[in-house]
Amino acid sequence: MITLGEYNTLKILRETDPGLYLGDEEGNDILLPHKYKPANYSLEDELEVFVYLDNEERPIATTLKPYLTINTFGYLHCSDVNKYGAFMDWGVEKHLFVPFREQARPMKVGNWYIVYMYLDELTKRLVGSSKTNNFVSNDDVTLERYDEINVLVTHITEKGANVIINGKHKGLIYNEDIFEDIRSGDTFVAYVKKVRHDNKIDVVLQPPGYKSIEPNANFILDELKAAGGFIGLHDKSDPEAIKNELGMSKKSFKKAIGTLYKDKQIIIKDDGIELVE
Repeated sequence: MITLGEYNTLKILRETDPGLYLGDEEGNDILLPHKYKPANYSLEDELEVFVYLDNEERPIATTLKPYLTINTFGYLHCSDVNKYGAFMDWGVEKHLFVPFREQARPMKVGNWYIVYMYLDELTKRLVGSSKTNNFVSNDDVTLERYDEINVLVTHITEKGANVIINGKHKGLIYNEDIFEDIRSGDTFVAYVKKVRHDNKIDVVLQPPGYKSIEPNANFILDELKAAGGFIGLHDKSDPEAIKNELGMSKKSFKKAIGTLYKDKQIIIKDDGIELVE
């Protein structure tokens, strides 16, 4: 079966003027235009291609890598808006259509949006939606504390960074746990800090608890070396000064320098911390 909106591994059946025809084991075939064919190939070779609909709504194969696949989220640039809706650049020739009814707020050309792509059952076309809450749910959460997860940052609020977890749950990274610049559209590996009684999920960028001490300690060692062996911060320093200089909370800083001190890698002085030579 050739699946729309996904990568398919298909066999080269024949070569024609428009391009290569690829097929599956069920006898279905699809065109891969000449501009996408590999430099070297033979009949019966298998190719991994992405399948979508061309400008005439016909299934077509491409070796281009889209920014998202069916039933997933992506961070897309709005290339055009007309009386029907918005059109997003998603890495293939034909732009992804987002109807007005699927826009969380009116889209504007040049802006970037978190978009979910799905198959419209009525038209059988791939369409996008920026109403991301319709495609995530925390009703059935099986995640546990310390679990490693993949997150996509949707937007930043006064509390912190809202994220989509593993493409299906909502979560939040509180400001106090953000030690680096993050923006909407960023994706990275993170960790479950806590699953609350109402299934809200707190997320951190480093393993929670004692597991986060080691990365922070290593980070401070690197900063000490870069600063010539001394940083004018200590366990009684102002929390804002610590966050501004090192990008971490005072609590994390104190834990990290405590570890370094116990390992005899630093000296804690009245005016700062010093690297032991």
